[in-house]
Amino acid sequence: MNGLVYLRNVVTLKLDQQKCNGCLMCTIVCPHDVFAIENKKAVIQNKDFCMECGACEKNCPENAITVRSGVGCAAGIINGLIRGTEPTCDCGSEGSTCC
Repeated sequence: MNGLVYLRNVVTLKLDQQKCNGCLMCTIVCPHDVFAIENKKAVIQNKDFCMECGACEKNCPENAITVRSGVGCAAGIINGLIRGTEPTCDCGSEGSTCC
């Protein structure tokens, strides 16, 4: 893990360990190593490493993970890369604050 923190205490990521089957998918698809497996179940190692990309939720076969993807600066950067435009999170809009 590179130790980069997205934003402290704002991540919408939630894990329902009761639903988890220990398939490892979240550990495979997460680009920031947010998840680990302990006692054959997923655990969140550090929630603040999550950039809310949604890969874990989309790939969890048991629907044990929820995250509100497509919000914040991470979404702006990813959308900019996909569209080939300047990455932006609307930080320049009047009344908004940059993360």
